[in-house]
Amino acid sequence: MPTMTITNSRGRLGVTSNPSLPQPVNGASKASLIPQVSTTHTTATKDTFIMNAESLDGRLLFAIPKKGRLHEKCLTLLSGADVQFRRHNRLDVCLSLNHHIALVFLPASDIPSFVGKGNVDLGITGHDVILEAQMEDLVTEELRLGFGKCSLQVQVPESGEIKSVDDLAGKRVVTSFEVLAGKYFKALDDKLSLSEDKRTQIEYVGGSVEAACALGLADGIVDLVESGDTMRAAGLHAIATVLDTEAVLIRSTTPKHPHLTPLIDLITKRIAGVIAANKYVVCQYNISRDKLAQATQLTPGRRAPTVSPLEEENWVAVSSMVEKKNSAKVMDELVKIGAEDVLVFNLDNCRV
Repeated sequence: MPTMTITNSRGRLGVTSNPSLPQPVNGASKASLIPQVSTTHTTATKDTFIMNAESLDGRLLFAIPKKGRLHEKCLTLLSGADVQFRRHNRLDVCLSLNHHIALVFLPASDIPSFVGKGNVDLGITGHDVILEAQMEDLVTEELRLGFGKCSLQVQVPESGEIKSVDDLAGKRVVTSFEVLAGKYFKALDDKLSLSEDKRTQIEYVGGSVEAACALGLADGIVDLVESGDTMRAAGLHAIATVLDTEAVLIRSTTPKHPHLTPLIDLITKRIAGVIAANKYVVCQYNISRDKLAQATQLTPGRRAPTVSPLEEENWVAVSSMVEKKNSAKVMDELVKIGAEDVLVFNLDNCRV
């Protein structure tokens, strides 16, 4: 049974305010952390906790981005999946309080290699990071997580003469994504039959890629774009999209610890439940039977709506999952066809 809170309503019940949601159990220190063996205090009585190989033995190792655009979202996801933990100062490894799991905080760019080589069992990183690390054959994407969405785009100066990727071919391109950019422009150069000395030059920089054109280092760049504000501020605009990407949950294609498969499956299903709960709401309303067919066209549900008779003759109560992004419009349309007491409930968690 999913946990729900009323977030909106139409009809005689009026508007119900959304109660404060509980804060996530999990938290993380902002102090500088290291993954090596270390000693820290875990209680007010100064008991000593030592992280060593024995404390990790037999546990599922779950790699989480240690910082950046995915980190905070991952902490919220873990909280929703009821993976409780306390992260000690100076440690990038911590033990779950309620599962046989150890969380390993790593740079997102390292996670595909750690998972693909079997050093950790499960991980969260970007789809683009997997392809850039060339680990797509060694990891399996279990779930797309719906956050960290952005695009890897080819950008050029807006006021320049280059208007298409064909114009950029054979010139200088700066990027942090050498592999993906290299493959993209190799295919373009091949299509245009460019000779070896005329092919596109790919140069790597570790950051501030958007400044390369203004500094005279490049004719174009390839970089991740979320809102596009940074690129517009640098006088750049997109002429092509190499890849659309988002955060993904991954496991090794050939796991080293088969006995952990049931726990991996459990955590995967829990995370899938959190994702679905963020995507859907439950819509409930009352309507006369003669208008039920119209109403269920608006609220077909994931499989079918739940319809229950009311004490009042010829009236039924309907409950159905609808996409959160469409919920306000659906409520308005239901009222137009005669639905009453229209309520929307947020889902804290679910299994669907």
